[in-house]
Amino acid sequence: MTVQPLIFYPDARLRLRAEPVRIFDDALRDLARDVRDTLDAAQAVGLTAPHIGRLQRLVVLRLEPGAEAETFVNPEIVWASPERASGTEGSVLMPGVAETVERAAALRLRFQDLDGAWHEEAAESFRAACHQHEIDQLDGVFWIERLSRLRRERVLKRFRKRSG
Repeated sequence: MTVQPLIFYPDARLRLRAEPVRIFDDALRDLARDVRDTLDAAQAVGLTAPHIGRLQRLVVLRLEPGAEAETFVNPEIVWASPERASGTEGSVLMPGVAETVERAAALRLRFQDLDGAWHEEAAESFRAACHQHEIDQLDGVFWIERLSRLRRERVLKRFRKRSG
């Protein structure tokens, strides 16, 4: 198990766009393992390579405890429904705060596996929100940027209060 240190909000690296993965080798599999191990240690639902300081487009999701972790390389949303859905979001990088975020209710995702093969999947509800949340992070968009200015300021105030 190789747990890596997390980058916590407001670290400026969270605003950087991750680079596409171009080489599919043992180093990429090691990175995926590190992200998965760190996700497990943090008890997170999703984690990206940038969360551990590696600016590569790699996401690991485990939507339910005990479920198999899934790895998505170079994920991109190729279609998002016009219908919207609201759900509570937060981040292990900003512990102790959460807020309701509105996102597309369903989407179609295109991604590569650890061998470089392309796949597509449809997602809706919680799974769709998780994909959007993590892809935002790959694009340097932290989840609180999806809130209105007033709601974002309230979240930041609660976060500052909790983190002393």
